[in-house]
Amino acid sequence: MKFLLLGAAIHFMDIKKVDLNLLVALDALLAEPNVTRAARRLGLSQPALSAQLARLRDLFGDPLFLPAQRGLTPTARAMELQAPVRQALDQVQGVLARGRGFDPATADVTVALACSDYVQVAIITPLVLDLRVSAPKLKLAIRQLDGSLLGQQMVSGVVDLAVMTPATAPAALRTRRLFHERYVTIARRQHPTVKGRLTLDDFVALEHVMVSPRGGGFDGPVDTALGKLGRKRSIAVSTASFLFVPDLVARSDLIATVPERLVRGRAERLQVLEPPLAVDGFTIGLVWHERTEQHPAHRWIRQRLRTLCAG
Repeated sequence: MKFLLLGAAIHFMDIKKVDLNLLVALDALLAEPNVTRAARRLGLSQPALSAQLARLRDLFGDPLFLPAQRGLTPTARAMELQAPVRQALDQVQGVLARGRGFDPATADVTVALACSDYVQVAIITPLVLDLRVSAPKLKLAIRQLDGSLLGQQMVSGVVDLAVMTPATAPAALRTRRLFHERYVTIARRQHPTVKGRLTLDDFVALEHVMVSPRGGGFDGPVDTALGKLGRKRSIAVSTASFLFVPDLVARSDLIATVPERLVRGRAERLQVLEPPLAVDGFTIGLVWHERTEQHPAHRWIRQRLRTLCAG
């Protein structure tokens, strides 16, 4: 099979040396620049992968990877090959999937998805439960979202899909809006002060737990809204994670203002209230690279997410 590898094409006379397994090995080494980890990823022995690397070096006339203190360092040629090789493999997978016809009930594929902990609770948990029924062999590799690395991760195939605020995604990526999220205020059911509603005076008098993306910050959308009114709240706890906030609030007299979908289905332990002031919400959407645009499995899971979020 001939692959057009963009600016790093293989010379015609060497095409007979190309085998798809070599490109799969190169892709794995670029994603995991460590022979042991890459071999484990491929289900190969370390000597078998080392032999494939030797063939790759001969094919491209370049060392491709140099020894480093912890694994390998890709050469400039290897980095040039990363995006085209990933795209070529995605195209092959897409052709094979289209040839078989995509059936989610039997599809045995892996999708690498990046998101925040809030998205894991609010969106990915319902998705996983849905997939256990609709696509039981489809596997999700869930990664922590890192906006600074996302563009390169998408190009290399480390991440296939992200669920995030689309406005913060790299401009080269594709985006699709899922929904607009709003904030609600939560307090424990038997809170001594909060009885089904909150005045602004009560809101600023009570102690709050807040989420700061980098951890330890004491200013966010709520504080911006309060500042416009000349008010300030008392923050007792600032955390980088949403995950333990509902439980902390349910077991204390702290209150918190959080995205609404984070606390759906938790009414037995929490009061979920309208904040006593207007707090700007945010948009959540899908973000992906053009290499997966037409891939049947990726198209299907993007549509599945849109359907679940609409519901």
